[in-house]
Amino acid sequence: MSGHNKWSKIKRAKGAADAKRSKQYSNILKQVAIAVRESGPDPDSNPRLRLLVQNARGCNMPKDTLQRAISKANDKDAAAMQEITFECHVNHGIALFIECLSDNNMRTVANVRSIMNKFGGTLETNGSLSFLFDRKGVFVIPRKPEMEVDELEMTLIDGGLEEMEVDDDYITLYTAYEDFGSMVKMLDEMGIECESAELQRIPNTTRSIDTESMKKVLKVISMLEEDDDVTNVYHDMEIPDDFEEE
Repeated sequence: MSGHNKWSKIKRAKGAADAKRSKQYSNILKQVAIAVRESGPDPDSNPRLRLLVQNARGCNMPKDTLQRAISKANDKDAAAMQEITFECHVNHGIALFIECLSDNNMRTVANVRSIMNKFGGTLETNGSLSFLFDRKGVFVIPRKPEMEVDELEMTLIDGGLEEMEVDDDYITLYTAYEDFGSMVKMLDEMGIECESAELQRIPNTTRSIDTESMKKVLKVISMLEEDDDVTNVYHDMEIPDDFEEE
């Protein structure tokens, strides 16, 4: 699994805030609102909603919480959620790609701009930094004793598998953006349930900076992730093993 080990470290480091259950719930429920408005409230005929239902189950969201969100999103009078992205530079040229879901664009823009101003970051023109990241499908599957990893890998190549990481507890699958739907379908047909399945932005290369600057960047990321409208913050910063341990 060359190429994504560094990203695993980045995800673990940036994931401290995302790991909070309330944040996970909030992100999924906002995406549910968009999925229902796009293709209706029936998961059987709405692939995006079906995937969100699966992710909700993976993070142990109560069924009634999810159902209320689906019903509310189907109400024509409900506030419309929109997807917004920001591209920024922070300390030592580290690039941030920020994904948001919001029912008030002006509020979201003001909040992100305020954080950038506070920490000396710069909001860039949309599209100016996106080339630094590849959008990949990332599937996390609980590893079961009966799984034959080599056989599974060979089978999933037909579903668009590019790379696979294996540890004692989980198997992580990576696909190209355009193969995300194919992998969802194949795993569903094989009866394999994911703990999470999502599109992520993975940096093509990472930048190495000093420890104090790293801490400042992570502080900015933490502040952004605490905002209710922010769903994901991706960066291209190299995080060494010894820094993680510290």
